[in-house]
Amino acid sequence: MTETGHIPERGMPEHTGAPGGHFAPPPHPGVVPVPGEPGEPGDPEEEELLMPGFHGSWGDAPRALGGGYGTPPAGTPSPPAGSPPATATPPHGVPAVPGGAPVTGPEYLDASAAHLPPVAGPVPPGVVPAGPGAWHPLEGATPAPAGPVTDAVPVGADHAPAQAFPAPEPHGTPPEESGGAPIAASAEPFAPEPAPVAVPEEPVGTGEPTAEATVEEAGPAGAADPTVEEAGPAGTADPTVEEAGTADPTAPAPTAEAAPDAPVAAPLPEAADRPTDGAAPAEESGDAVETGAPAPPGDGAGPVDGTPVADAPPAPAGAGEPAPADAAPTGEPAPRGPAAPGYDEADREAVHRLMRDRRDIRNGFRPDPIPHEVLLRVLEAAHTAPSVGHSQPWDFVIIRSEETRTRVHELAQRQRDVYAQSLPRARAKQFRELKIEAILDTPVNIVVTADPTRGGRHTLGRHTQPQMAPYSSALAVENLWLAARAEGLGVGWVSFFDERELVRSLDLPDHLEVVAYLCVGYVDEFPEEPELARAGWSRRRPLSWVVHEESYGRRALPGAEPHDLLAETLAEIRPLDARALGEAWERQKRMTKPAGALGALEILAAQLCGLSRTCPPPVPEPAAVAIFAGDHGVHARGVSPWPQEVTAQMVQNFLAGGAVCNAFATQVGAEVCVVDVGVAADLPPRDGLLPRKVRPGTDDFTVGPAMSREEAIRALEVGIETARDLVAAGNRALLTGEMGIANTTVAAALTAVWTGADPAEVTGRGTGVDDAGHAHKVDVVRRALELHRPDPADPIGVLAAVGGLEHAALAGFILGGASLRVPVILDGVSAGAAALVARAIAPEAVSVCVAGHRSAEPGHMAALAALGLRPLVDLDLRLGEGTGALLALPVVQSAARALREVATFDAAGITDKN
Repeated sequence: MTETGHIPERGMPEHTGAPGGHFAPPPHPGVVPVPGEPGEPGDPEEEELLMPGFHGSWGDAPRALGGGYGTPPAGTPSPPAGSPPATATPPHGVPAVPGGAPVTGPEYLDASAAHLPPVAGPVPPGVVPAGPGAWHPLEGATPAPAGPVTDAVPVGADHAPAQAFPAPEPHGTPPEESGGAPIAASAEPFAPEPAPVAVPEEPVGTGEPTAEATVEEAGPAGAADPTVEEAGPAGTADPTVEEAGTADPTAPAPTAEAAPDAPVAAPLPEAADRPTDGAAPAEESGDAVETGAPAPPGDGAGPVDGTPVADAPPAPAGAGEPAPADAAPTGEPAPRGPAAPGYDEADREAVHRLMRDRRDIRNGFRPDPIPHEVLLRVLEAAHTAPSVGHSQPWDFVIIRSEETRTRVHELAQRQRDVYAQSLPRARAKQFRELKIEAILDTPVNIVVTADPTRGGRHTLGRHTQPQMAPYSSALAVENLWLAARAEGLGVGWVSFFDERELVRSLDLPDHLEVVAYLCVGYVDEFPEEPELARAGWSRRRPLSWVVHEESYGRRALPGAEPHDLLAETLAEIRPLDARALGEAWERQKRMTKPAGALGALEILAAQLCGLSRTCPPPVPEPAAVAIFAGDHGVHARGVSPWPQEVTAQMVQNFLAGGAVCNAFATQVGAEVCVVDVGVAADLPPRDGLLPRKVRPGTDDFTVGPAMSREEAIRALEVGIETARDLVAAGNRALLTGEMGIANTTVAAALTAVWTGADPAEVTGRGTGVDDAGHAHKVDVVRRALELHRPDPADPIGVLAAVGGLEHAALAGFILGGASLRVPVILDGVSAGAAALVARAIAPEAVSVCVAGHRSAEPGHMAALAALGLRPLVDLDLRLGEGTGALLALPVVQSAARALREVATFDAAGITDKN
């Protein structure tokens, strides 16, 4: 890299001994060390979800071991490990559990409470240490090399940034998979949120187990989600949620503000309905009170019935005495006692480790049978899941027979082939490497279903949440998956099904919905990261990307100040890595070809190494082209012969697959997505459309600003988020595209601002205006610049004055790609104008840009010259849509493949000229 930071043909040093414009390894004395970013943290999550079931066919459910939750009746020996499952099948429609007789009554809550350790007390507040490193999707699973990473001099380092942005607030990063470091939620200590107080809802002496027992039946500590109130420690539950369960069968129900001699004979009212007279109820005071006994007079603290309460804290001073004159007036609540305790540190870490270590397993299953008591514990954990309105809409169909699993495997394979045909070529190749053999390899398959009719028409939540049944069943899947991991069982979720075909194939009732089809079995190992992440299919998004405070888009982690998306993105943009650049040039010298023989491809290959911080670089595939669409108020000035509604019509054409960009994308195996950032018309939802409208088109910039500064920033953020989403989805190259009638007029105005050229030099004919139309178009651009006199040092102000919504989004797209170190292949004149904006905001951003082609529009060559970019293709294109970038994609991929796959002289045994 030179002092200006430009690559060859962009100001990079010459490659010694190579013809024309090839840069040599940067000299060490001139390299500015820049601290490297740590390797990417692992992904604590899997890629897909799972489902629950019954045995064999719908209604077949042999009861396991005849008792509660994995404990056989007295005198009943446990089945030996590896024993075959019971062959007897009860009549159709009789529910059962693994390994026993049919269930004749509601016995799913008959467990003992013997699994969880006692809670030691409340956890003191503190700061959770942050996980190491930032995420860079192109670096793969291999950690960054030890020692400081030295970056080359920034591109455009001789120019100070045109506008300063505040540094983002510190925020947490995802934990490492291997190390299991918790997420840093805040730089400040935080206290746990008080848990709600449990209020039983059932009459005294119902005999039903408590919510506490239900939680403890779930298996090892940590098998239940501690954030779900219905399954919290010690059985605490929100009194407004029906899942709280019933009273402890061994104790009478507690009272609330009862008279001293009045026994409790009916369920307590809801907490909101209880009267308050200045004395806190027993539950709220923090004192343990024996249920069924009369409440003591006064504050409700201390022993009742003359029997001391175990572990009760001492009564506060003055308890039971008359209230002083300055006491709180009657009707105001008394001070509350301490909150319900959480888990101790060891148990809390076990819970979080369990969730981090869960994996979607597809390979490496063992044929070992699953003991009935183990499978029963897993199903019990699933059955303790919370559900909307306490509807418990799930059922679990357990499938063991080879015949049924073979039939399901064939069904999944057919759907898999259909889906593969719809994918771009690079994605299809990745997809076919993902196996579904677990259906046959595992000893047990479990189907989790949802019954949307369970509970009748008045089931709570059904009126406002019609999809509550599958949502609730998904929570049962989560519990099942966590409990399976605690038992050492792997779970794979198969999703390649036509749901109704699967319902018919398994002879399920027609009204059921299939939520998940799960393959369950012991495994050789649990991988360090999910298989889809290891395969490069996708990456997990950092927590800071997805947490919003109060309103969507106001990003803030708990305890931290809201952080600005643009400022956060700019802080992550770094120059090309100098070490990788040097390694690239050294390898190019030793490859079996004359030095410099690949011309511009050698420059491009070195750039890819600098971006990925490794040599050779990964091949930039899969790739996605994002077509940002918007309309322009300047269209009213007659700058285009095409009507404005063509913008929306062409968007529909892109989504239908009928445009030139679709044909080129199919040829090169790229994905096409369309982003509505500012189309004047309303676009109906459709696959491939990202609805991100900032406003329905800009204003006419010949009479006022095209948009406000806030709208310009929002459009920039649309581009940043689009880049993030596409890279997190597994794409390793981003291509720019645009659609908007009159957008070449806007591009000419933006280009004139940063090149200093006269509007006549950078304004082209766009979609084909004649000479008179072209002269009018030049005049419109000139009048707009004279009206606003935009300042190049204020790029946001320039966008607001004379920019377009799609141009702002394209600039954000480039900035987002730069922050993630992913190559961005530019299309034509609008992309060139957007790159000028991005460079004005962050000079180093241009280091990720690759000029896909040279447009016939005169403004494009002016923009590329100002950016120092050399186009890869020159075909006099002026279509837009990302067509030129798509044609250049194979060239960019070829540069990486040459560096990866071409042998060196020493490896091939060839004597070089030296």
